[in-house]
Amino acid sequence: MSVISLGQATVLGIVEGITEFLPISSTGHLKITEGLMGIPVDDPSVVGFSAVIQVGAIAAVLVYFFKDIVRIVTAWGRGLVDKEERYHHDYQFAWWVIFATIPIVVVGLAAKPLIDGPLASLWVVAGSLIAGSGVMWAADQMGRHKRGEDDTGFKDAMLVGCSQILALLFPGFSRSGATMSTALMLDLDRVAATRLSFFLGIPALTGAGLYELKDAAGSGAAIAPLVVGTAVSFVVAYASIAWLLKYVARHSFNAFVVYRVIVGVLLLGLLGTGVIAA
Repeated sequence: MSVISLGQATVLGIVEGITEFLPISSTGHLKITEGLMGIPVDDPSVVGFSAVIQVGAIAAVLVYFFKDIVRIVTAWGRGLVDKEERYHHDYQFAWWVIFATIPIVVVGLAAKPLIDGPLASLWVVAGSLIAGSGVMWAADQMGRHKRGEDDTGFKDAMLVGCSQILALLFPGFSRSGATMSTALMLDLDRVAATRLSFFLGIPALTGAGLYELKDAAGSGAAIAPLVVGTAVSFVVAYASIAWLLKYVARHSFNAFVVYRVIVGVLLLGLLGTGVIAA
């Protein structure tokens, strides 16, 4: 029997869809929601479920940025057979995404026992939410926001890609928050930083979801909740992506910083009083 019901899967799908690409930590919010609903956050089927429904959010990115992805993949394919095409930014960008994904794959496989075990604690989530808020605030204040998407290079992609490891090891730090903060420190403007975060997240999150699929199914996670949670996360994530890109074009990240601190402090209170288990 699955430890997650259809109703709970729907709620978790909504939470995943809203938070996956906002810099507030989808993993942290999923674990908090699971804790409030009495779902064991360290259960193998629950860990697998959380990873699999991310595929719904990633599918939303693929649909939303379909034209951009086709353009980049087409340029990459042409560059493989035509030397002249290799000077095209899209061809180079495709390789940068591939190379920038390697570090998180290596660390993810090597540290999986820690990630699924001790680091899955809600105490870690609370601390990472607050610590990540400080990093995000500093990055938004320090960054000069003068570089656009066409100004990105290999160094930018690698540094931003490697920053995903922070969210992998410290759930609550936020993959989006880590990548956007790093991009802001590199002086990218907020829209460029957000779009780069999206593109770098596609292979990493898709790979994680597919990798966890067999473990989720084999550890007791029923198919129906997985399907429902993934479908709901797709719909909600698509709307979330559209909203975020419009928001960052006109606003700073301060609202996310304040929200993260509030959630982190509340979580510490809930854990300290025993309302929810770590």
